[in-house]
Amino acid sequence: QVQLVESGGGSVQAGDSLRLSCVASGRIAVYAMGWFRQAPGKEREFVAAINWSGNKLYYADSVKGRFTISRDNAKNTAYLQMNSLIPEDTAVYYCAADQYGEGATMARPYKYWGQGTQVTVSS
Repeated sequence: QVQLVESGGGSVQAGDSLRLSCVASGRIAVYAMGWFRQAPGKEREFVAAINWSGNKLYYADSVKGRFTISRDNAKNTAYLQMNSLIPEDTAVYYCAADQYGEGATMARPYKYWGQGTQVTVSS
């Protein structure tokens, strides 16, 4: 079982950057890692994913070119670098893990989830 803890959220201005971290309690080397977000009144949506071997990356169209997902297996940590933030990025961001996953863009394959970290972007 893997426990995930996100950090790095905060309140920023449009155009600023943030880097979210997701630290796992166990080895993440065999897990695909995904980032999802949920804005008030909206359903949880896919943001980015990286497969377990780290050679496949996936992004939602809304964040492509602005966000970068990465992983450091030695630190059991996944990251989401968010640049050029816009108010529409405001949401609670969750990381998730899927054992031997290929980086699913849907929530269902991910068995383990963090508690989320709030990102607020003001104009």
